[in-house]
Amino acid sequence: MKIIISNQSELPIYAQIREQLKEQILNGQIPEGSTLPSIRQLAKEIGVSVITTTRAYSDLETEGFIAAMQGKGSVVLSKDNSMLKEQYLLRIEEGLTTAIETARVMGLPEAELAEIFHNLLRATDVPGA
Repeated sequence: MKIIISNQSELPIYAQIREQLKEQILNGQIPEGSTLPSIRQLAKEIGVSVITTTRAYSDLETEGFIAAMQGKGSVVLSKDNSMLKEQYLLRIEEGLTTAIETARVMGLPEAELAEIFHNLLRATDVPGA
């Protein structure tokens, strides 16, 4: 797990931590069931206050990415979790919206866009394609 804090970022430090952990959970770098470093340990590792890491972890818990377990620390939740599933769906919708907007800008017919989509599904061996 790697967290990089940027002083030039418009995001507050807690949000930078939250977004980087969220990204690592979503892309599988931090697998479900993994225990995150303690709030104090992470704060020390990246050189921020405990309050900052507490806020990041609290937000991740509220969003359904992690759960605080008594005596175990913060654990990454299963991808079957409904809140986490919603985050994946949102990500898919954002990607597809970008693709649709790009296709419209260049005047690509809907049928061609659909064909590209189906070809990509087949090429990546997505179940149900």
